[in-house]
Amino acid sequence: MSSKPRGDRAQVNPSLHAEWTRALEHRSPDAPGFDEVIERLVASDIAPSQLQEVLADGGDALYAAAASGEPNWTDAFGGPLAVALLAAEVSALAAHLNSRASGVRSVAVDQLLDEYSAVTVAVELGVSRQKVYEIARGGLKPPYLDTVPWRKS
Repeated sequence: MSSKPRGDRAQVNPSLHAEWTRALEHRSPDAPGFDEVIERLVASDIAPSQLQEVLADGGDALYAAAASGEPNWTDAFGGPLAVALLAAEVSALAAHLNSRASGVRSVAVDQLLDEYSAVTVAVELGVSRQKVYEIARGGLKPPYLDTVPWRKS
């Protein structure tokens, strides 16, 4: 990592952009900042395949290395900056999956309310009646991943 305030940005090879889009499928390519995420990863010498490997194991290898307490544990991943960026993508994937699960829960709760009272649903879920209505309002808000990275192999 070099300190160049407002310095040149890493340029992403256009032919690699599709590969990065696949590796970052938990992020929307249309979202603001998507290209900047790719630029940061490229500038840290992270390859799309390395990111896919880290996402495929849910960050297990990163965690094991960090928990080991070994000196220079970040070297295997490209150093502390690369580890921080890789861990951020594990977090972004986890947030995406959490959002997807919340959407599924919302649809299920809304369906329950067609047949049962909010009080009954609240008791079964262990939440307040007001929370049942709040959950049911959420709904699915795709795009979501159809399949988690570790199921794609």
